[in-house]
Amino acid sequence: MLSDTPGIHHVTGIVRDGQANVDFYRDVLGLSLVRQTVNFNDKFTRHLFYGDRTGTPGTVLTFFPYPAEDDGRPGKPEISATAMVIPPESVSYWRDRLADHGVTVQGPVDRFDGRALRFSDPDGTRLELVTGESDVSPWADGPVPTRHAIRGIHGVTLRSTDVYVTASVLETLGFELVTQAGDRVRYETDGTRATVVDLLDQDAEFAREGAGSFHHVAVRVPDEEQLYEWHSLFRERGYDVSRVKDRHFFHSLYVRDSGGILFELATDTSESGASDDADAGDRSLFLPPWLQEDREMIESQLPPLELGPPSGTTR
Repeated sequence: MLSDTPGIHHVTGIVRDGQANVDFYRDVLGLSLVRQTVNFNDKFTRHLFYGDRTGTPGTVLTFFPYPAEDDGRPGKPEISATAMVIPPESVSYWRDRLADHGVTVQGPVDRFDGRALRFSDPDGTRLELVTGESDVSPWADGPVPTRHAIRGIHGVTLRSTDVYVTASVLETLGFELVTQAGDRVRYETDGTRATVVDLLDQDAEFAREGAGSFHHVAVRVPDEEQLYEWHSLFRERGYDVSRVKDRHFFHSLYVRDSGGILFELATDTSESGASDDADAGDRSLFLPPWLQEDREMIESQLPPLELGPPSGTTR
């Protein structure tokens, strides 16, 4: 029997500059660079993973840097923002920290039972810090004091070309409608972290995917066996669904609803992508076994990435 998802597994975006991405997400936001690897479908493109120290599902943001990528255009369909959890008493700290690093911050604004700061990364990727509770332990050796550090993903905001279809997919996965304010409709699942998806029911131009866009949101499923059950269910219902893929750290499949939102279903495995040695994860390029023989060629083709210790590290 299919299990409801306990929440979001990870969110993946497209950016232009890998170095600027590391400098922002690790050194400004204080997320651990859990792993640097490559896009398994495009071995000459890096894939950067950030989260807590071990890359716990529900804490992870990942990015593909494409140096020649055109800018994305906001609109619909799209994942219009990803929100991360901060302690309720940390709003002023983060507003000041972001401003000190030249980041334009909007808010805080009240949203349901929390407060949200809105801002963008160097590529224009839209992010939020939302006050709330989380069972995630922050990265203790990063540049942000642990009492203020980000505690995983809070949720994502979606703009769909058909909110009813996307709502149906969310409900199929185990999200329930819990509240609404204006054009923002909140769905939530019964997990301990990364449990929120907001649907925006509003007019917008058509989006264009590019630098500054989120490519997909992944939700957690317990094991590979259930992936095949989900595959059969979505095929029976006429959705565009991929085969089950081996991502080394987990297995997954992709389904795009007719509202244009791309969901990934990813196994909730302990093989999160973290290095055995956290420091080594910041310095070395991980390649799966099937790419190891091409390591020299791959490394010679990748843009350089300087990965010294995070600046301003403090406990």
